[in-house]
Amino acid sequence: MARLSLEQGQRDTARNLLAPVYGWFTEGFDTLDLKDAKALLDDLHV
Repeated sequence: MARLSLEQGQRDTARNLLAPVYGWFTEGFDTLDLKDAKALLDDLHV
């Protein structure tokens, strides 16, 4: 959903959707999904 929002030019919405969900995790940061989420969040903070 965050990626779709980003593709539609809604950077703030994408960040607001993804950041809280990513923050729920306390482990598993080496999994592909969380690596992708972190990369997307890093791109959104630029």
